[in-house]
Amino acid sequence: MGELWEPGTPGLLVLPSGRAVRGRAVVRPPPAGPEPEWGLYLLARPPMVPWASRWVRWRDFRLPADPADLRAALLEVLARAADDRVEVACRGGTGRTGTALACLAVLDGVPAADAVGYVRRGYRPRAVETRAQRRFVARFQSL
Repeated sequence: MGELWEPGTPGLLVLPSGRAVRGRAVVRPPPAGPEPEWGLYLLARPPMVPWASRWVRWRDFRLPADPADLRAALLEVLARAADDRVEVACRGGTGRTGTALACLAVLDGVPAADAVGYVRRGYRPRAVETRAQRRFVARFQSL
């Protein structure tokens, strides 16, 4: 069992269950403080990180190449976040990361219609950048 994120960690989204996940941009240096113990990366190509991770193929401003793979990865995020420091990241930390965090919130019990607002209030005001990403969150439970 690992250690959890400290309250006030930059980019931290606390889910209704109390689990917390850090969102961030991979183009910026990681925030000061402890490193994640596991990460989910939403990029066109897998990143090189020194901790355990999973990669979901997802091009910028688009939707995930394999929605079922994203769902499986987010279920893993939810399970790991109970005991470990987990981060979710894309290049800029806003569109893909925000969309994944909104889908994660849906898996944790937030109604799909409220998930984008939940993430914008708790993580980043401009999270989930495109209309297609907002529609993806709205129908995530049925995918």
